[in-house]
Amino acid sequence: MVKIAFFGTPAFAIPSLSKLIASSHRVVAVVTQPDRPRGRSQQRAPSDVKTVAVTHHVPVLTPERLDDSEFLKALQRLKPDLGVVAAYGRLLPAEVLTLPAHGLVNLHASLLPAYRGASPIQHAILNGNELTGITLMRVVNELDAGPILAQAQHPIGPTDTTVDLERALAHLGASLLLRHVEPLIAGRLTGKPQDDAAATYAPRLTKANGQIDWHMRAGSIHNQVRAMHPWPRTFTYLERDAAERSGAHEDTQGDRYTIHRTAVHVPGSQESVHVFSEPGRIHEARGDLLTVVAGGCTALDILELQASGRPVMQTRAFLAGHGIKPVMSFTSRTSP
Repeated sequence: MVKIAFFGTPAFAIPSLSKLIASSHRVVAVVTQPDRPRGRSQQRAPSDVKTVAVTHHVPVLTPERLDDSEFLKALQRLKPDLGVVAAYGRLLPAEVLTLPAHGLVNLHASLLPAYRGASPIQHAILNGNELTGITLMRVVNELDAGPILAQAQHPIGPTDTTVDLERALAHLGASLLLRHVEPLIAGRLTGKPQDDAAATYAPRLTKANGQIDWHMRAGSIHNQVRAMHPWPRTFTYLERDAAERSGAHEDTQGDRYTIHRTAVHVPGSQESVHVFSEPGRIHEARGDLLTVVAGGCTALDILELQASGRPVMQTRAFLAGHGIKPVMSFTSRTSP
């Protein structure tokens, strides 16, 4: 039986924690982020990992600071054999790295050394990659730079979103972890150093990453929509002509729309790609079709979208209730 201190916060970490709890090993503590304001109500709520730990009566530690002496003493008293990290959300200081007898390992949602950092799944989708995976690695002082203990690959489908890949990689990582705990403790698992020269990085996303630039090719915008689901979502503004801006539509900021699902437009036999020459212009808006011109003589079909303060709608229902016409354009700017 291996005594494990588990560090994790969001739902991505739950499969690993659940498998460890159900195994012959013993989770002596779960270290997770403190309760934070969540949702529209902004009421303080526990992390997903804390909820699971409490359900299984596993001791929970929620330090504000990881170098806090009381936290370090509490962890030391538990005498963990191994520390396991899965999306904890903070860099661990040297004082924590030396506490478990066999150090700490981390599950990272990429095939390292590719995509070190906070948003590996999103950046893999953004870049149009067709393959990703999960890496089990040693934790060192440098971000995601420790020796690689094991890896498992996973394909990225053309419609996969961040939600889809997070779910798949969370379960893949949990299985990878469980297979390697005992060999690691027994000294049969040696890490392979990463090639730092080949490292790429996946910095944390901001809301600004969701804004669509219609001068990008349709495939790149489609990847952006998939990568930004569920956060921060992709968005754009509708530019109306002068007549449309009068009266009820006198909004100099433009109408903001969140784009939820798209497909790269395949031109029909009677459709010339040369008409796709004004990025952002609405090419077609009827029935199930809301086609928008993108860069490089390409076009994007919007399948699901949402007006500010309204529910998500499929294109047919949306067009029936909104005055969207081919004379209009979507824009990256917030004013016409």
